[in-house]
Amino acid sequence: MSLDMFQILVYLGVMITGVTGKNQVTVPAERTRRAGVRRGTRLDWPPTDDAQVLEVRVLPYPASLASYLQGRGKTARRLTGSAVDRLVRQRNDEDREWAGE
Repeated sequence: MSLDMFQILVYLGVMITGVTGKNQVTVPAERTRRAGVRRGTRLDWPPTDDAQVLEVRVLPYPASLASYLQGRGKTARRLTGSAVDRLVRQRNDEDREWAGE
């Protein structure tokens, strides 16, 4: 029994899709699940050196990014004074160290 190229690619797990007249591509469900892509997900298409190679990166979903960042500012709030005051104190301390005080 002879296998054609398409059957070989399917056997190897290669997923082939087409491009519509509006330059839309259907991403196979297995790939979207694995990458966490869902409706509203944004994709980044950086340029590559090879015109035959397309690279795509899944950008963080805004809701997941917001939940990741939630509460991250608590340590900054625990510090005393404003950020500018802390920076000025730090620079003054560095100046004293350099002066040998």
